[in-house]
Amino acid sequence: MLLPTQTSWVILAGGQASRMGGKDKGLIELNDKPLVQHVIERLSSQTPHILINANRNLETYAQFGEVFSDTFADYPGPMGGIHAGLLHAPTDWVGFVPCDSPQINTDLVKRFCDSADDATDILVAHDGAHQQPVFTLYHKRVLPKLTAFLERGDRKIILLYKECNMRYVDFSDSPDCFLNLNTPEELAQFGTLTS
Repeated sequence: MLLPTQTSWVILAGGQASRMGGKDKGLIELNDKPLVQHVIERLSSQTPHILINANRNLETYAQFGEVFSDTFADYPGPMGGIHAGLLHAPTDWVGFVPCDSPQINTDLVKRFCDSADDATDILVAHDGAHQQPVFTLYHKRVLPKLTAFLERGDRKIILLYKECNMRYVDFSDSPDCFLNLNTPEELAQFGTLTS
């Protein structure tokens, strides 16, 4: 059985945040704390290995932990962060969560670990209605396929899933885990709800 201590978890903060007016989403404050800090606080009781993927404001992110950037220069989106995470993480299993989801389950890491086995390459959260591809756990054996995928210019995650052994992890009992704050309006509304 895979233990949480045998996994690393990467917070994906490398996006361009176009819907947030181009502001660095992980550093936008919610209730007087940067969004990335909310995510770290949710994860830190679940795993000892937390890393941050960011492509700007690296010094600021470094205050929260180990930071690395994409190796692909043309912003291939979350897949660029996942690729870089597989390169940098010290463990064979590497999990990923976005920087703008402050309600991550306190048992998220355990659920993924409980679902992992030797035959599976990628585990993806499912909320009962939709897959949540940025809440995911990859085995490093996917790295050569992902590198080739990005070098071809592919960006559709579903195409990579077809090349790998992918399974879903059931989160249908807790869809709030995946609430993400993409716009200033969503941020303001969520801040009001939680304050």
